[in-house]
Amino acid sequence: MGTAGKVIKCKAAVLWEPKQPFSIEEIEVAPPKTKEVRIKILATGICRSDDHVIKGTMVSKFPVIVGHEATGIVESIGEGVTTVQPGDKVIPLFLPQCRECNACRNPDGNLCIRSDITGRGVLADGTTRFTCKGKPVYHFMNTSTFTEYTVVDESSVAKIDDAAPPEKVCLIGCGFSTGYGAAVKTGKVKPGSTCVVFGLGGVGLSVIMGCKSAGASRIIGIDLNKDKFENAMAVGATECISPKDSTKPISEVLSEMTGNNVGYTFEVIGRLETMIDALASCHMNYGTSVVVGAPPSAKMLTYDPMLLFTGRTWKGCIFGGLKSRDDVPKLVTEFLAKKFDLDQLITHVLPFKKINEGFELLNSGQSIRTVLTF
Repeated sequence: MGTAGKVIKCKAAVLWEPKQPFSIEEIEVAPPKTKEVRIKILATGICRSDDHVIKGTMVSKFPVIVGHEATGIVESIGEGVTTVQPGDKVIPLFLPQCRECNACRNPDGNLCIRSDITGRGVLADGTTRFTCKGKPVYHFMNTSTFTEYTVVDESSVAKIDDAAPPEKVCLIGCGFSTGYGAAVKTGKVKPGSTCVVFGLGGVGLSVIMGCKSAGASRIIGIDLNKDKFENAMAVGATECISPKDSTKPISEVLSEMTGNNVGYTFEVIGRLETMIDALASCHMNYGTSVVVGAPPSAKMLTYDPMLLFTGRTWKGCIFGGLKSRDDVPKLVTEFLAKKFDLDQLITHVLPFKKINEGFELLNSGQSIRTVLTF
C-alpha cells in the first residue's frame, strides 16, 4: 500500500482522562517497527473491559486509545514479520501468543508473558506508536482498536479467513471466545451434564453457546434482569431464573431444581458474592465452578474452605483458556461453517463516530454487543 513506511494521519477515539467521554481526534500512527504490524480497522466491538478503563476500575495510563475486539486488514508490516502480510484479514489479540514462554509452550497454558494486563500501555520495545497534538498516546491491551489504524506486535495478531464478515467475527477477538472457551476448554463440560450460568450479558450468552455445543442437557441461566431471559433461551438455555424470586440462597434453589446434580457453574459477572454463590451451587463433590467475569481490582475474597474440601474444583480463565493465535482462526472457520451464530449477540451496529452512544447503550443495559464500523 502507498502508506507503507509513512506516518498515517487518521481519526481515533481518545480518552484523555478517566470518567470523561471519548474525544474523536486526528492522531498520527507511526509505521510498524521490527516484528510489528500496522492494521486498518474495519469493525470493533464495545466490551465491558473498555468501560472499566473509563470508570477507572481497570489500570491504564492516559491519554489512551482503548478497544480490543476487532477485525482489520494488514496495511503494512515491519522487518522480520513472517506470519501475516499486507492485505491479510486479521483479528488483533489482546492476549498474545509468543509461542516461546512457559505458558505458550504448555498445552494447558495461554497467559502469554507478553500480555499487558497491568496497563503498561506500550509495545514490546517500550514505546507507543500513537501521537495526538504532539503528545504520546498509550496503547491498551496490546491492541487499541478504537482508531482507523493501529500497530500491534506480531505475537498479537491472527490471520483469518478472507471470507469472514468483519462486523461479526470481531466478537471472536474477545467476548464470544471468552465465554465459549470457558465452557469448552476450561470447564470441559461433558455431554449430558447440567450447567448454570450466572450473568446473561454477551459473554454469559457465549458460555451458554459453549455448554450447548459441548452437549449439556440442561443449561440454567441466572440474572436479576428478566429482560435477558429471552436471549438466553434463544441461544440454548433450557430455563432461566432470578435470585429475587426466592428467599432461599440460590445454591439451595438450584439443588432442588436439579436433584442436587449441577456439574458446572460459570460466574460471568465479576462480583465477589456471586463467585461464592456459583462455587456453592455446583455439586459439593464433583462440581466445577469457573470464574469468567473479571474480578474488581484490589478486592479480597473470603470463603468457607469446606466448599473446596469436599471435592469441588474452582477454576479461572482468561480468554476462555484458548491459545489466541492458534484458536482464533479455527473459531472463524467454524463460524463460517455455521457451527455457531454470532448474530444473536449483536444488538446494535453504529458508525465509529457514534462511539459515545454505543457506551450509553452498554451502560443502560439496552445492548448485548454494539459493533462500530468504519
